[in-house]
Amino acid sequence: MSHPTTVGTGVALDARGIRTEGGPRVVLCASLFYFRLPREQWRARLEQVRNSGYTCVDVYLPWNFHETAPGRWDFEGRRDVAAFLDLAREAGLYVIARPGPYICSEWDGGALPAWLGLDPDLRVRQHEPRYLAQVTAWFDQVLPLLAERQHPADGPVLMVQLENELDFFDCDDRTGYLTALRDQAIRHGITVPLIACSGQGDIEGATGNVPGVVPACNFYPDDDSPDIEPEVRRYTAALAERDLPLLITETNRRHRTLRRLLASGASLIAPYLQSSGWNFGYTPSTGNWGDPGNFMSHGYDFGGYVSSTGAERPEYAQGQLLARVVDTLGPQLALAVSALPRVPVTADFPTSSSPSALDLDGGGQLIAVPHMGSTSGTAVVNGVPVAVAPDSCPLMLVDVPLRPWGHDGTLTLASADLVAASDGVLTFSSEVPVTVVLAETLVEIPAPVAGVPGRATVDGLALVALAPEDAVRLRATDRDGAVHLTDAPSARNATPPVAVREVRRRVTAAPEKPEGSHELPPPLEALGVYRGRGSYRTTADLTGVDELLLVGAADIVDLSIGGRTHPTIAGFGAAERIDVREATGRVDVEAVVEIWGHANFDDARLPALRLGALRGLGALWAVRELTDVSALWSVDGHWTGRPAPLRKLGGWSSTRVGVPVTYTREIGSAGASALCLRGVVEPLRVSVDGGEPRTVHAEDPWVLLPAGRHQVSVTLPHHPSGGGLRAELLDLEPVTDWSCAAQDDDLLTGFATAADASQGQVVRLPLALEPGEEVWLDFDLPASEHGRLVRLEGSQIRVTGWSAGECVGRVWIGDRPAFSGGESNILWIPPGWSGLTLLVRGAAGSGDPGLDKLWLESSDN
Repeated sequence: MSHPTTVGTGVALDARGIRTEGGPRVVLCASLFYFRLPREQWRARLEQVRNSGYTCVDVYLPWNFHETAPGRWDFEGRRDVAAFLDLAREAGLYVIARPGPYICSEWDGGALPAWLGLDPDLRVRQHEPRYLAQVTAWFDQVLPLLAERQHPADGPVLMVQLENELDFFDCDDRTGYLTALRDQAIRHGITVPLIACSGQGDIEGATGNVPGVVPACNFYPDDDSPDIEPEVRRYTAALAERDLPLLITETNRRHRTLRRLLASGASLIAPYLQSSGWNFGYTPSTGNWGDPGNFMSHGYDFGGYVSSTGAERPEYAQGQLLARVVDTLGPQLALAVSALPRVPVTADFPTSSSPSALDLDGGGQLIAVPHMGSTSGTAVVNGVPVAVAPDSCPLMLVDVPLRPWGHDGTLTLASADLVAASDGVLTFSSEVPVTVVLAETLVEIPAPVAGVPGRATVDGLALVALAPEDAVRLRATDRDGAVHLTDAPSARNATPPVAVREVRRRVTAAPEKPEGSHELPPPLEALGVYRGRGSYRTTADLTGVDELLLVGAADIVDLSIGGRTHPTIAGFGAAERIDVREATGRVDVEAVVEIWGHANFDDARLPALRLGALRGLGALWAVRELTDVSALWSVDGHWTGRPAPLRKLGGWSSTRVGVPVTYTREIGSAGASALCLRGVVEPLRVSVDGGEPRTVHAEDPWVLLPAGRHQVSVTLPHHPSGGGLRAELLDLEPVTDWSCAAQDDDLLTGFATAADASQGQVVRLPLALEPGEEVWLDFDLPASEHGRLVRLEGSQIRVTGWSAGECVGRVWIGDRPAFSGGESNILWIPPGWSGLTLLVRGAAGSGDPGLDKLWLESSDN
């Protein structure tokens, strides 16, 4: 369907690319998130992006970072996004603003407020009135800030993204939902292009094909895949049919890959998280990058060109080189059209299965030749052998007129990046010899080394080749080939880590806020805990009970029964069987449940991985009886007749492998019960009393049944090698009469920062703990110019750290789920922040809990 090519004034999009009042441009964009950095670092990080040659930052605006409780809005301090946008403008950067309402970003709940899940009729990310009413409240706060800062009026905002990768989500009415978001943006005066990105290539699934919403694409290919180019060109062509450019709003960070995307037709290239950051406090998410779940770490770093601490990695220089090529070719590149090479290209190294080229505006082609190997190789371009460095992707020029740079000839071939061009001078960057063909004249320039450029002159045209480390410092090249470089940055001396041997142990514990009595354990969100933790306590009669069944508990549960602490539970809501044979009679039951973070993605395999799922103890049941119900299932499907044959569950024999077969049996009990299906391999479907089938996964093979007898049908693909299924029925009795208490993040932070760090008992490390025991520790940490990393060593402990009045992050050492995002055993104390308070809690697992060592490292090492 057609889309407008221009939205408002000042920013135009069409099949030839992106135009602003400054003309056509290729936009290199780096993710930089204000909410993952201290405010005092915003300016330096923005300027660092601009110095990399990138001209834009993309920034999410997390709804639940600004609405911290229902109706409580905060846009001050670290939440002052307007100030961040103003700093971006001052740094000379465009901004792609991404206010959601859902953002993913491995952020708590994908930025959807946790309390939305308390309304059973509210359906997130749907065209549904209750949800849209909440979104309206958010957009009423944030969109005016963006409208006031649009380009070119008086701000940097170049585009505004609605939603995020909606094609990953089962949205009932995509067109209605995106239309509602679009209309709100227009109502608030957004005139720059509105975009919506696809996460897995389904453009219609991401945009609903809503007029006025421009499709964008997120690509995360294998960097070593030979097939990147044909995939990307397919989307370039599909969007060109709508007279739109290819906007890549997220992709990998490696510039070898980014060059391939550029040559395949991308006008916007926005590698995700080039500038890394931190998940402060309780803001990380629970995700599905583990087996299947994971927790995001305090560090948020996927190897971008700037580390979490602000250190520039080798890819930073690669970004500067690519930006120089983009700037040098200017409108010729920005208005280029996706094509295939017009000359033959072969290589003796691993390369693309179908190289991409761009027909440059004004004539000639740019051809990307990726080298995915580890040793230097040779490509043959139109019959000319040229050297190609390993792990590179030179952007070679073929048949390009030189008139824009003061020469009447044609650049028949250049095998290296053109990083500067002026009247009569072409400057290239390469690690290997450079081949240049002017008309019929072939010139080989030896491989340059740092400080020693290669030079040649052909027909009055000066050719200069620089080593990459010199090319990124290039200020100018004279007509005689003389090169002027900026000063090389000075290296900092690494400082050795310092061991902390003594800390002060507080004599008091953090208070709790009583939250009353409840027949069944309520979610933490119902207690007003959206980030933090809570306690659940009761007394249960376990006479004759051998095990308990815990269902839906998340995220982290420390459970004590009759004074015995059970191994810490972090099963993402999966049902957990708990052996209580050592507990008899009436016993005290206590659970401390900590929210690590709400799910940022919607994954049906486990309850706590569902988007919008609540946190808390879930439901605790006493198992009163256990019955094997694997036999006596009637079979329906394949060639079965009547009466239906009876078999064991999964025991039907047939040649129709993979064809579904249904097993049905009446089961149940006088009270509630749970059916456990052991041996599930592939997902299967279960219906009760002919109701809507639900999917049961290997990760959580349970079906809860209400009181009474029920017809249960299990449908699964016939799988003779699957090993068979075993069915158990557990008769359940709920554990009731709970008293609850809350410790949200505000309460814990208030306690952590209110105490005098000079008070308390001095203790030496190592410090041994019991499972479930926790201590508060203070350390008088002076402010540091460059910040510090606090590295923790120990076993079976969870540690939360505070500094300068803010919760900096959390660490879990010992038996734990998968962690993702960065180094997981460190806390970062930003520059200028002082003081350190730690809450250390012993966890039950394989080994004795204890904090062995604390190391302080300079974060500029």
